[in-house]
Amino acid sequence: MLTGLRIPDLAGKAVLVTGASTGIGAALARAYAAKGAKVGLHYNASAEAAEAVANEIRAAGGEVALIRADVSNGAGAREAVAQALAAFGRLDGLVNNAGGMVRRVPYAEVTEADYDDIMDLNARSVVVASQAAIAPIKAAGGGFIINTTSVAARNGASGGAGLYGSSKAFVHNVTRGMAKELIPFGIRVNAVAPGVITTPFHERYSTEAQLQAALATIPAGRLGVAAECVGAYLFLSSAALSGYIIGQVIEVNGGQLMP
Repeated sequence: MLTGLRIPDLAGKAVLVTGASTGIGAALARAYAAKGAKVGLHYNASAEAAEAVANEIRAAGGEVALIRADVSNGAGAREAVAQALAAFGRLDGLVNNAGGMVRRVPYAEVTEADYDDIMDLNARSVVVASQAAIAPIKAAGGGFIINTTSVAARNGASGGAGLYGSSKAFVHNVTRGMAKELIPFGIRVNAVAPGVITTPFHERYSTEAQLQAALATIPAGRLGVAAECVGAYLFLSSAALSGYIIGQVIEVNGGQLMP
C-alpha cells in the first residue's frame, strides 16, 4: 500500500518497535525497513513469528535486529531499549506498540493480579521504555516516540475489556504529558489509536459475535487490517511531514469513533 511513498527523513534512522512479531507491530517493522530505517524488532514469546518477519525484512534488503525482552516489567523495558542502542549505536525513534488485553474480566471480578498484569503490560511498559529512550534520542539530535493506544481508551470498551480500555486511556494521557515535557529536547510524542483491526489480538480475545457487534458500529462497513494503520505511524515519525504535530492521537477506526 505504501511501497511507492518516499519519506526520505526516515532513511538511516534507528527505530525500536515493541511488540513487533505480529499484527500492527510486524506491519510497522516491515514499513520502517522499507523506508530505509534500521529496525529494532522487539518480541517476547513469539520467537518464530519474529524470526519470520526479520527474515522477510533482510530478504528485501532491510536492516533489522531482533530484540527479546519482557517489557511488562521495568527491567525488561529498559533492556529492550538498551539492546536497540547496542545494535545500532543510536536511537532515533521508539514505537511503544507492545500491549494486549491479557484476559477479559468484568470490573466486578477484577483481582489485584488482573490489574497488575494488564496495567504493567499496557501502561508501565510505555512509561519505562520511553524514559529509557529519552537520553539516546536526545543524543541523536531529537526524534520521536509514538504510543499505540486504542479506540477502547475513548469508548470504555465492553465485554470484560474495560480494564484494558482504562490502561489505554492512561496511555492517551501519558502521550500528552510526555509531549509537553519532551518537545524542548526535540522529541515529538504522539499516539495512534487503532479501532477493530483483524490481527492475532482479536483472534485471541474476541469471539465472532463480538466482532460482528463491533462491525455494526463501523461506518466503513468492514474491519480494518494492520497495513491500514501503518501510514499514521510513518506520518508521525517524519519531522518533514509532522514536525509541528505534538501530543496528538490519530484515530484509525473506519469511522467507528469520531471524537
